Amino acid sequence: MTTNASSAAPADFGSLFEMVTGGGPLMIPLALCSVVAMAYAVERWVRLRSNLLGGKRLAHEVARTVRDEGLASGAELCERNNSRPLARILAVALERSDRPVLERERAVEDAGEREVKRLSANLQPLVLVAVVAPLLGLLGTVWGMIEAFSSIALRDGLGRPEELASGISQALITTATGLAIAIPAQVLYYHFRARIDRFAQRAEDGYEELARSLAVESSEVAA
Repeated sequence: MTTNASSAAPADFGSLFEMVTGGGPLMIPLALCSVVAMAYAVERWVRLRSNLLGGKRLAHEVARTVRDEGLASGAELCERNNSRPLARILAVALERSDRPVLERERAVEDAGEREVKRLSANLQPLVLVAVVAPLLGLLGTVWGMIEAFSSIALRDGLGRPEELASGISQALITTATGLAIAIPAQVLYYHFRARIDRFAQRAEDGYEELARSLAVESSEVAA
C-alpha cells in the first residue's frame, strides 16, 4: 500500500527544465512565442532609441541652421541625418517652405503619420504574442486535464486524488508559461508605444520651432 502511494505521488520538478518539459507538446509553440517576443523586443529597444529617432537637439540645430544660414544649409543638414525619422519629417517642411502654411502643415502631418506607422509596424508581433500565448497556455491546461481524467478513468483511480493532482499540476504549467510570456510582451508593447508617442511630440515641437525660423527667413527675403 505504501509503495502504490509513493509511485502515485505528484511529480517533483527538480529543475526549471524538468518543469518546462513536463508541460507537454504545447510548450513548443509557447517557446516559439517567447523567442518571437524577445527578438522583436530587442529590435524595437535598439531602434527606438532617442538618438536614432532624432531629438530636440537635432530639431534645434535644423531650425538654427535655417535661420542663420538659409534653407539650403538646413536641407543639407536634414539630408546628412536622413536615417533619422525626425530629419525626414523636417525635410518635408523645408521642401515646401514656399507653399501656403496650411498646405505645408498638412504635408508634414502626412510625413509624421508615415514615420509613426513605420515605427509601430514591428510592435504588432508583441501584441500577437500577448494574445496568443495565454490562449495556448489555456489550451494546454485543458488538454492536460482531459488526459489526467482519462488516465484516472482507465486505471480505476477513483478515490486516489494524488493521481489527479499530479496530472493537473503538470497541465497548469502551460497556463503559467503562457502568462509569463504574455505579461512582459504586453508591458513592452506599451513601453514602446510610449516611446513612439514621445517621438511624435518631439516631431511636432521641432516643426513648430522650424516654422518660426521659416517665418523669419521669409520675412528677411521679402524685405
